[in-house]
Parts: sequence; structure tokens; C-alpha cells
Amino acid sequence: MTTAAKDLKELTITRIFDAPRELVWKAWTEPERLMRWWGPRGFTSPVCKIDFRVGGVYLNDMRSPEGKDYWSTGVYREIIPLERIVVSDSFADENGNVVPGTYYDMTADLPLELLVTIAFEEHEGKTTLTLRHAGFPPGEQWDGARQGWSESFDKLAETLREEKGTTTTAKTDFIVEPGKQEITFTRVFDAPRDAVFKTCEDPDLLPQWWGPKYLTTTVEKMDVRPGGVWRIVQRDPNGNEYGFHGVYHEVAPPERVVRTFEFEGMPGHVTLETVTLEDLGGKTKMTTKSVFQTVEDRDGMFASGMEGGVNESMDRLAELLAKV
Repeated sequence: MTTAAKDLKELTITRIFDAPRELVWKAWTEPERLMRWWGPRGFTSPVCKIDFRVGGVYLNDMRSPEGKDYWSTGVYREIIPLERIVVSDSFADENGNVVPGTYYDMTADLPLELLVTIAFEEHEGKTTLTLRHAGFPPGEQWDGARQGWSESFDKLAETLREEKGTTTTAKTDFIVEPGKQEITFTRVFDAPRDAVFKTCEDPDLLPQWWGPKYLTTTVEKMDVRPGGVWRIVQRDPNGNEYGFHGVYHEVAPPERVVRTFEFEGMPGHVTLETVTLEDLGGKTKMTTKSVFQTVEDRDGMFASGMEGGVNESMDRLAELLAKV
């Protein structure tokens, strides 16, 4: 039996985020940012495509801890920059075709199209976000959606806290295009190219910047030449070890390094990394391109928190270069 329009409900959630409105807006409108928080606890978002304009379409994949994919799509109906977004919301297949759907395998299908309105209001450096999700039948679907949004907003708050801590420093920019097997990130360092190359490829200096601070890094092998092998081991405070290794394919000081990268916890998933250093007249632009074996490998790596780890490494490298 179809629920009458008069019986459909609107879910409304208001949350205050300790971040400027521009940063919260970006979290909703830039795919690489939205992928970091979309979905309840334990869910990931391995695919996100956004054509952010009135009439543009989004397609998003929300993956459960059991590996089930929940695809959603919609059309942007209204966009007022930094103030308001109105977008339709429908369950879909991986090709973006609208299909009947439910939240978390509940019993009744939702209407084929719901409507989401997000309003952004800034006050003294914080942002009040009000979400209205209209078109729910009464009952467990409405309750499930409330729980899902609340947990997603908890993850968004955590992501914003991380990003807010780095907004006053230089930024690492990421390019993660949907459907491609690669991730590219760039960073400009206030140091000459020779110094950047040496700091990156010196086994005595690398442990001072490679990876998060809470891990202890040991370089076991670092034969920086074509055909040379490298291996790095990191240990956490509990004594757990994480090994990484690869082979240098090309070494052209101080311009370029090409090498493979493999995390020993997931053997067989090999990435090809190309690091290019561009001289900017006393400063250096580093571009790192990582090509994965499959799109799924790429999406899984990015969803696992790669961006946060790279950002921290690049921040630590910048601090080290200021000293050396």
C-alpha cells in the first residue's frame, strides 16, 4: 500500500559545527571531502561523483561494514553559495538508475524520490547546519535515517576538527577523479629543490617526517638507484609493526623518483608512485602520483584515511625542511 502524501514526514536535524562556514560547505560539495564522512559509523564511501550545479547530478556509494553497497543519486535543484543546497535523493544502482530502496534492509520501500535541504549559517566562526530530509513514511525508515544522519554528522565534526587544525598552514591538494586508478597530491615547500630531494631520499632524515607522529619509523633498506630496494617498518605504541617495501624504477636527482609501494599487511596490492619536484625559484612544488592496480584499490585506500596520513607527513616534512 502506498503511503498518502499527507502522511509523509520530514526529518529535521540541526547541528553546530566548530568550523567556519566555508569549510563546512566544502565538506558537502567536494567529492574527496564528502567521502571522508558520508555514512554512519563503520560505513565508508568509496565512490562519490558530484556535478555541482543546478541541474547537475550526484552519485554516491555508501558501503556497509559487511561490504554491501547502498547507491544514491539526485539532482541539484537550488544552490545559493555558502547558504543553501536543495537536492533530490533517490536510491540507485551503480549506473545511477533510480531503484526502490530501504535504509539498512528495513521492510518497506521508500518513495522513489525524497528531497534534502541543507542550510548553512555562520556565527562567530562556527556554523549552524540545518538539514531537512522530506518524504519519509512514518515508522522505522524515518528512525533509521535519523540515526544514519546523526552518526554521519559525528564523523563530519571529527573531519572538520582535523581540517581546521591545518587551515592556517600550507595545504596539500588532492586530485581523486571518480572511476580512475590514481591519486595525485601536490604540496609547495618553502625550500630549494635540492634540499627537498635530499630530505625525502636520505634514510637518516626520512624517519623524522614519514607517517604520523605517533608511529616510530625505521628504515631497514633504502638503496636509492634504479633497481634498488627499500623497506620501512613502523611501530605503534602497542608494539604492532607495519611493513612497507618497494623497488626504485627511476632516480633522477633532484627532479624525479619512480618506485613501487606495497603495504605488507595487504600483499599483492602494488602501487606505482612517481614523485616530481619542480623548482619555483627558491621554493619547490612536489607532485606525487600513485597509480593503483584497480579502481577498487584506489577507492579503498583513500577511504581508509590516506588523506589525513599524507597531510600529516607533508606537514612534518615542511617543519623538517625549515630546520635543515
